[in-house]
Amino acid sequence: MTDTAVDTVIKTENITGVKEPERYRVVILNDNSTPMEFVIELLKVIFHHTQEAAVKVMLQVHENGKGTAGIYTYEVAEQKAMESTQIARTNGHPLGVSVELARS
Repeated sequence: MTDTAVDTVIKTENITGVKEPERYRVVILNDNSTPMEFVIELLKVIFHHTQEAAVKVMLQVHENGKGTAGIYTYEVAEQKAMESTQIARTNGHPLGVSVELARS
């Protein structure tokens, strides 16, 4: 009889440097022209807030000059900011919407 040996080689790779994508906040800026009700509806339609959450963000915008509508990856944040601006302009409102890097 012949002895045959089988060696099993296990190759593993360590993936390093993979991290979560950075997050960005969509910020609504206060102005003296855009009605509060419009901001609330925008928060509900574009950002899927409940009535209560939308009112809370709207009050934050009104009292502090700006408020966070949501935190997303860059592409999603940019898209939501553009949609919000387009809807505001279509309805004749100068509402400002910006995208900022979310600090942890």
